[in-house]
Amino acid sequence: MVVPEPRGWRAAKPRLTGLARAAGPRLARLTQTARPRLARAARSVTPRIARLTTAAGPRPARPRTWQYTATAATAGLALAAGVVTAAGPWDSSGQRTAERDRAAALERAGGADHGRGSDTSAPSGTAVDGLRPAPSAPPVLVGLGRSGHQANPAAGAPALAGVLDPLLRDPALGGHHSAVVLDLTTGRRLYGQDADAAFTPASTTKIATATAALSALGPDHRFTTRAALEPGTAHLVLIGGGDPTLTARAQPGGWASLRTLADRTAAALAERGLKEVTLSYDTSLYAGSDLHPIGVNDNLARVTALMADEARTDGSSSGPAPRAADPAAAAARAFAGFLQDHGVRTGAPDPAKATGRAQTLASVSSPPLSDVVERMLTNSDNDIAEALARQTAAATGERTDFAGGARAIADRLARLGLPLTGAAFHDGSGLDRSDKLTADLLTALLREAADPAHPGLRPILTGLPVAGFTGTLADRYTGDGAAGIVRAKTGTLTGVNTLAGTAVDRDGRLLAFAFLAEDTTDPQAAQSALDRAATALAGCGCR
Repeated sequence: MVVPEPRGWRAAKPRLTGLARAAGPRLARLTQTARPRLARAARSVTPRIARLTTAAGPRPARPRTWQYTATAATAGLALAAGVVTAAGPWDSSGQRTAERDRAAALERAGGADHGRGSDTSAPSGTAVDGLRPAPSAPPVLVGLGRSGHQANPAAGAPALAGVLDPLLRDPALGGHHSAVVLDLTTGRRLYGQDADAAFTPASTTKIATATAALSALGPDHRFTTRAALEPGTAHLVLIGGGDPTLTARAQPGGWASLRTLADRTAAALAERGLKEVTLSYDTSLYAGSDLHPIGVNDNLARVTALMADEARTDGSSSGPAPRAADPAAAAARAFAGFLQDHGVRTGAPDPAKATGRAQTLASVSSPPLSDVVERMLTNSDNDIAEALARQTAAATGERTDFAGGARAIADRLARLGLPLTGAAFHDGSGLDRSDKLTADLLTALLREAADPAHPGLRPILTGLPVAGFTGTLADRYTGDGAAGIVRAKTGTLTGVNTLAGTAVDRDGRLLAFAFLAEDTTDPQAAQSALDRAATALAGCGCR
């Protein structure tokens, strides 16, 4: 039986999308006015981190500095305020607010603006709708690396081990666990415990899925849903393009809208004098069974190339939910209803594959893949993950079923030169307990996303939930001093607890970490133990 992860941070009300566009200047002012209070907050939480790391074991005496504490707390908590104000983990440009403000402060032109509706014709480095592009990965990560400290594995590993070893021996983590910590600026390993041992990764598998999809498709790729008319007939076909974010809601919130597609299709039919059509729906983009090996489960709809709102029947936008038995048929019926609102009669839709001669009347496309990946990671969205596995298969010539998606993920990671020894993929979401990953591979994936040579993988870092504020970490780290500082992907199955992400330590080093535990008996206790380890890592500044 699958233990669902904590419900993700609910998608903001659609009207807040407009507010997000105007939030940039206000957030900049908020950061300035909040800075003194944030510094005081940082001073108040640091003793708790100090007590935690002191209890974990002795470490060499060294001068302390409050520079990191004030800076990290300011950036993290200002980001949190931006998240609350701008309604979600994305701002209106599709990038983290704190990073965009930092780029402006450095007067740097950022990397690609992955925001929904961005003006791609604007010159590089110029403002679009009053917002500067987000910085690309190199300035953000190199900036952190300019703290003046260089990782020294020989000196740093023993001290870090003195902090982490006692915490990872917590009985709540069972008798089988693994951990790795890397300095992302240098790529050097600072800590390792059974780094090459293969574990069931649960939802941290999504980091691998995201890496493979972005590598195969590119961050600007979009998924398109079409309505096509067979020539010389009144046969209309709704063709699924595998967009897992397609929505039928009245307020789409920036995602592709089934209602908009119906509006455009009705207009095109009116131009042809057609007021009645035979409606079919085409899901042929995907092959094989649409039922995940775990069976019918509230954590995942049937995997089909056509669905709206992930086939949720309770109005939710994330987390476990009851699903329609046939997602494609449900989406087609909704589409038929929207056409009827325009006076177009359709009858009951049936499945049918469009011919190669079918003429596209209208289409709608998802936001860029960078946005889709961020949403998947922040909310631990299983439906998006399985769609991305099949889209990766389609892009690489593999069969678009569960097995083909797994092969495609492994192949893309191999092409990146990542350490796959012991790894095994069976799905894209991590719901399959046969999946196996190592802590070494998870941290290598995060290192790859931080590598200036692979800026297209940056959404993997920006999509990680923010401790205490967003997604599956919204209700964690709220009182231990790591809120806004740790970003990590969670993973939870029965007897399995995992956590992999990034943290900035007390000396300003950007670290990647992966903690995996099996044979746990109390999921909440195990989760808390992993959180304590991540908090100690952020507060350590170990050498």
